[in-house]
Amino acid sequence: MNIVILTGHLGADPESKLTQDGMLIVNFSLAFKSTKEKTGWIKTTCFNKTAELAEKYLHKGAKIAVTGILDQDKWTTDRGENKTAIKLIANNIEFLKTDGRGFDAVTIT
Repeated sequence: MNIVILTGHLGADPESKLTQDGMLIVNFSLAFKSTKEKTGWIKTTCFNKTAELAEKYLHKGAKIAVTGILDQDKWTTDRGENKTAIKLIANNIEFLKTDGRGFDAVTIT
């Protein structure tokens, strides 16, 4: 089973892009506490309706809860180095706290 629930703050405003097919993809980095003294970061990606609402409502500093699945990207650099990165594919986003920039108890699914 691959289900993740993570709470944290956005480190920057989300970045949006459209695919050639016109599908919206929204990416953002989510900061979370990995230990008492350390902050972890995970790249988070949204698609479709979740991406539309994330683009509209999310902003740097917003505290959210994300439910989704983990995915792993693998690639080889120009120097022949094998790299991997874990990212979170968001299926549901719930707003927990804002600085007043436009959401009240919004859940994105």
